[in-house]
Amino acid sequence: MSNPILNEKFAEQERVLQGEPMTVNGTLQITGFLSILLVAAAAFTWSRFTLGYTDIAVMLTGAGAIVGFIIALIIAFTRIKYLVPVYAVCEGLALGGISATFEASYPGIVSQAVAGTFAALFSMLILYRAKIIRCTDKFRSVIFISTLSIAAIYIVDFIGHFFNYSVPMINTSSMFGIGFSVIVIVIAALNLIIDFDFIERGAQNMLPKDFEWYGAFGLMVTLVWLYLEILRLLAKLQDRR
Repeated sequence: MSNPILNEKFAEQERVLQGEPMTVNGTLQITGFLSILLVAAAAFTWSRFTLGYTDIAVMLTGAGAIVGFIIALIIAFTRIKYLVPVYAVCEGLALGGISATFEASYPGIVSQAVAGTFAALFSMLILYRAKIIRCTDKFRSVIFISTLSIAAIYIVDFIGHFFNYSVPMINTSSMFGIGFSVIVIVIAALNLIIDFDFIERGAQNMLPKDFEWYGAFGLMVTLVWLYLEILRLLAKLQDRR
């Protein structure tokens, strides 16, 4: 979901008075570093599945998801940059297991989801740079409310599973379920615009160098969410065949 620390207030305050300021290139370099950590961790969990160590793989997947979620909350509200690489590793462990599971059921789906994620990333970047989509206050408010609404639905659905209940149809391959996934993917992709805006304005306003880590963190949170939603949509589409 969208990162609470990436909002307009942080792009307008804490201007650096000494030392190096935040830069777009610096943020991209950190994003690349975090991506390497994530992919390496994902490959490790995936390899456990491939080698038949299913119990270990399931444990790594679950631990990565839970610890990653907790660390993401800590980073969002405390801004401890040293936890950002830990978050990337945890998310990698979780994504590796999830991806391997989907790939076993739907061969080729992971490469399609990765391609779809990059396509969405570059499409949003082009739309942002061309100023076709502008990150106005109204835009932020709409995306923020939409993201919170989706989060609420997922939380209710998750808790409901403990009581043999689930939110009707959102997890099915029906037209409603597919439509819901498409809407969620669009909202996730539009969150990238907010991430781009934070990074750009943070550099323009000369925020402290540490904010490169928070910009990269916010971008990674959104990309992980987007990848998972595309994976779910592709699975639903294949179930309809």
